[in-house]
Amino acid sequence: MSAQPDHVPAPPQPPAPAAAARLLARIRADHDRGRAARWEPAFQRDWDKALEDSRVLYDLTPLHELIRTWQSRLDTAPAVDAFFAAGMDQEDGIAIEDIIGPRP
Repeated sequence: MSAQPDHVPAPPQPPAPAAAARLLARIRADHDRGRAARWEPAFQRDWDKALEDSRVLYDLTPLHELIRTWQSRLDTAPAVDAFFAAGMDQEDGIAIEDIIGPRP
């Protein structure tokens, strides 16, 4: 008997070809909260690193993971804003890794 799983989970679908451009447009459009000035350079820095990693590895996985990470970040930003706007105390916060597990 083997300790190997019966099946291998299917890898996530790759993002659409223009997903990075759409993310950058979403970041640039967020002027009302002031995130655009901070997040655009961060996205560009992360993109450059993932692009270089992809070149070295001959694999698009770093770019796909970056897009998924930034999509999650942008999708959850309104909930984070609502949390802070409600005056919730964030001093006793929990690390996100404790909730969703470590990043792959």
